[in-house]
Parts: sequence; structure tokens; C-alpha cells
Amino acid sequence: MDVVTLGETMVAFLPGRPGRLADVPTFHRAVGGAESNVACALAAFGHTVRWVSRVGADGFGDHLLERIAGYGVDVSAVRRDPLRPTGVYFRTAGDRGTGAHEVAYYRSGSAASAMSVTNVDLAAVRAGRVLHLSGITAALSADCRELLREVTADRPGRPVLSFDVNHRPGLWSAAEGPRVLLELARRADIVFVGEDEAEQVWAVTGGPGAIRQALPEPGLLVVKQGARGATVFARDGEEGAGPGRAGFAWCGEEGAGPGRAGFAWCGEEGAGPGRAAPPSFVPAPAVDVEAATGAGDAFAAGFLSATLRGLPLKTRLRHGHLFAAAALTTPGDLAAPPARGHADRLAALDDHAWGRLRLGPGWTQADRAPEEANTP
Repeated sequence: MDVVTLGETMVAFLPGRPGRLADVPTFHRAVGGAESNVACALAAFGHTVRWVSRVGADGFGDHLLERIAGYGVDVSAVRRDPLRPTGVYFRTAGDRGTGAHEVAYYRSGSAASAMSVTNVDLAAVRAGRVLHLSGITAALSADCRELLREVTADRPGRPVLSFDVNHRPGLWSAAEGPRVLLELARRADIVFVGEDEAEQVWAVTGGPGAIRQALPEPGLLVVKQGARGATVFARDGEEGAGPGRAGFAWCGEEGAGPGRAGFAWCGEEGAGPGRAAPPSFVPAPAVDVEAATGAGDAFAAGFLSATLRGLPLKTRLRHGHLFAAAALTTPGDLAAPPARGHADRLAALDDHAWGRLRLGPGWTQADRAPEEANTP
């Protein structure tokens, strides 16, 4: 597998029209889960991906398995729990960041919250080039936290560890959340965190540079800065590290790197942990937003896809922005990415053309030249 993801997915009920939960008469069923969102986007883009989790032995569990498998994701390691239900949630229309937005979760005692070291197939979890996790899983239960500590332990043969902080304050105690999320982030090779999120969870202010100072351990740290763009910090190497070049990149040599098969510091003499490359910032294109949910997961999928392909760091950020734009211009949590050729053409635009991009609903299906279809 290129990527394995581990985490809870719930059945999401999206409102048939705007309004308070008390007033919305009908809802549309969808799929909602950070890790499965990443898995589906990567699989739709042509990568081999496995999602590992637990769901109830119920109709909602059937629905999740069928939908996620429909994207091409391997769901063979998902276990069915005969005693606990599949989690569900309801949300209102609009952005989660607004005060008027409502989300009602029914996940307490869910099948996924009972995931543990003893009931999850650890061999299946470790059978990828990259293992992608999020902080949401650690918040579900003490058993889930121990599971994440087990799979993130720095042992020989551990996959490259990708971690999205994904702080959900409603799931954590004020004291435990920051500590556990920092512990897991420090174990990871690739970390995704929002600039505002770092301030909320760790009280880190001062921008991406301050976040890097607080979190120097990951080989790649991606700081998402909302509609402005994103910054990536890489330990050592030239900007745009790729296969055979200096930096944190796929090298193709079995066993390369500190316990990470095929993923290593490589290239120029002296490349390795302890040195810092200049950060790379890439602005986000303008987007006509339908809904903001799922955009962070899509960004992680785009960045990981480009990392698997050994593309330059700035190109990885552009692919992250493009995948996020696909999610932002659709109403649900889960959106298919653009075709690979279309994404590659857009990511290869010069800085001026990239700065003029404006992406709206349906842009991923555009069959015209990208400069004609997506710029004013």
C-alpha cells in the first residue's frame, strides 16, 4: 500500500436546507471521517490505500464500507463490532467556524471508540509506505490513545508517519488534549497543523516560524494558514527535495533512513536531521466556497500524494491547495480530486498564473486548458 489510514468514520447527515437543527426537516446521508476522507481522495487519485477501523454490525456500517470501497480503498481490515453501533452525526449548513454552526455527535460508545491494540490488525496498519493518523482518534478513548502510541512508536520498519493534529476541543479535557497531541506530533515524520489551531491547542502565537520552534522534530511540518496559503518547513536539503535529491524524500533504497523503509534523508553530503532548509510558502488560489468541511483532510491527501511522487516542496503545497479546493467547492465532507493530469497542469503554472487562479464549483471537471478555464 502507498498509504494506510486509521481512524473513525461516521455516517454524516447533511441538512436539506439552511437553518437550525431544530428547524431542518430533512437530511441527506453522507460519509464523514478525517482519515477515510484522506484515503478516498488518495485512492481516487490513483494511489493504493487501505483504511483500518471498526464499525457496527448495522446498516450504517454497511453503508460506510460500501461507499469507501467504492472509491477504490481497501477496507479488508475494517472490523465489525456486534455490540457497538456505528457513530453518526448531524450538522447544519455553513462553516464550522461560525458561531451559528451546529454539530450533534452520536459517537459515544461507538464501535470505533473501542479500537485497541488487541482488536485492530496491527500488521495491516503497518503495511504501507505512509501511515496517516489524526488527533481525533486519540481523543475517542483511552484504548484509542494506547493504540496510537503503539503504532507511532519509533521501531525499525515503522512506516513514514503522517499526523494531522485535527484538534477537536469538544473531545478533550483542557489539560490532556494539548499534551497528547504534542506527544504524537513529535513522533511523526510529517505533521499538518493550522496556524490558528496551534494557537488554540498549544498557545503558540507568532506565525509559522514560532510553530516550527515549538515543534522542531518532524522532518516536514506543514502550517496551514487558511485562505492565505500554507508554509512547509523541511529539515535540511534544497527546496523541492525529491527522489535522489537532498532532503526528506523517497529514495527508493530498501531500508533507507532511520527506521523508515524507502523514505530517507538522501542526496548531498551532509544531508540529515539537524539542519534546516528555508521554509516554503505557497498562497492558496481564490475559491468560491460551497462548504469548508473536509478541506483540511483533502489538503493532507494532496500533499501526501505529491510527496509519494517525489515532487518539489512548493508543488506539494500546490497539490494540497488543489485537493482542498475540490472539497471547498462541494457541499459534503468528501470530494473527488481533479484528474491527475489536470492537477499537474495547474500545479505547474508560473507564479503569476497561479496567483490569478479562481476555482468554483465544477472546476475539477473542466476540460479546457486550465489557464482558460480557471483564470479571469
